[in-house]
Amino acid sequence: MSAVDPATAHPAGALYRLVWRWHFYAGLICLPFFILLATTGALYLFRDELSLIVERPILVAASGGPSLPADTLLSRASAAQAGTPVRFTPPPAPGRSAEVGIRDDHRRIIGVFLDPATGEVLGKVADEDRPMKIISKIHSLDILGPLPNLIIEIVAGWAILLVVSGVFLWWPRGRKAGVVTVRGRPSQRLWWRDVHAVTGAFAAVVFLFLAVTGMPWSGFWGENYRNIVNASGLGMPAASRATSVASDAALASVNAGSWTMDAAAAPTVTPSAARALPLEAILDIARGRVMAPGYVVRLPTSPGGVYTLQLYPRQATGQRVVHVDQYNGKVLADIGFRDYGPASKATEWGIAVHTGGQYGLINQLVMLAGCLAIVALSVAGAVMWWRRRPAGGLAAPAPLGRAGLSTFALVALALGLIFPLLGLSILAALALDRLLSPAFKLKLGL
Repeated sequence: MSAVDPATAHPAGALYRLVWRWHFYAGLICLPFFILLATTGALYLFRDELSLIVERPILVAASGGPSLPADTLLSRASAAQAGTPVRFTPPPAPGRSAEVGIRDDHRRIIGVFLDPATGEVLGKVADEDRPMKIISKIHSLDILGPLPNLIIEIVAGWAILLVVSGVFLWWPRGRKAGVVTVRGRPSQRLWWRDVHAVTGAFAAVVFLFLAVTGMPWSGFWGENYRNIVNASGLGMPAASRATSVASDAALASVNAGSWTMDAAAAPTVTPSAARALPLEAILDIARGRVMAPGYVVRLPTSPGGVYTLQLYPRQATGQRVVHVDQYNGKVLADIGFRDYGPASKATEWGIAVHTGGQYGLINQLVMLAGCLAIVALSVAGAVMWWRRRPAGGLAAPAPLGRAGLSTFALVALALGLIFPLLGLSILAALALDRLLSPAFKLKLGL
């Protein structure tokens, strides 16, 4: 088959060829990451359901009956695991276990799961070793450290560029064939081209949404975006801002789950009694405050510490953090989604939709369809390229002169200004394309 694609003769001309060339390189480089993100993301959409299957022995308590006092469960867990108790999770539903998080000498938090009616220890597992946590860390490449996480941020940026360029390439411009229907047979490259184009057209909005709403959790852009949002008064309530997100005071150090509140610091108190209130008294306060099931109690670990109730349900609108004086039970703060700034509200909503929690099963299914579409796009693109490439060649769209470059450069520059790592990677790609052009014939003709 000829290495010359009909698209090079497209009536849109040089700009079309330039966009196609960049779309080709971006897709080829990012393809394995897209498959990784889509498969792990699809699993994470059903994290609660999968956890109940995979971790059933420690999450389900079969005995039934009324629960023992929380302090008794805390003592049973402490006897089973050495370390400092830092977290207590009441059973989120009938028939479910209670959990005590204990920080060991290596500063890992070990979850001790107990039958609430008998106090029997059902099992122990470190937070970092739980299946859904591992999938989450693979999804973000955090499992390999902070630097690989930046790669995922760059890939997400390129995904935005791919969607924009892909829609431009797909745009009918008077054509009817291969726009919403698939031509040919699987044995033909045309069929794979149409599968790629049509799937991309229908999935573009979801793909773009996933790329944009995943950005707030990224290491570089996400942290800077959070700082800007908070500094402008559009994010975390001012009274909750942490002075050091790396300190143990940050709420995420015990129970992460809220983009807005993870970096918040727990307040401190002056000791006003000989000892702290029992944990059961704090659960009474939670019931009085109508805390929804699924909340976690962060335990005080110093004389100046407080009890903190953290509720991070799948629906962003249900987020809530309540700080309670450990000595007298006074509620020091009760912060909910209603108190967030507009930027934080929008971000939390986007993340909740991204992870399939905001609108229940329909939300999960729509995002799952998006993940499957990304896999289909990647596979179709790879097959299309493989069938097209000459032996020993890359089969990149032909280089061209300056015509059309300025328009594309403006789009790339705009995205680079919003997402700096994407901008730097575009510059790096341009430089490499120039440097390697004699050996690999990748010159853009700039």
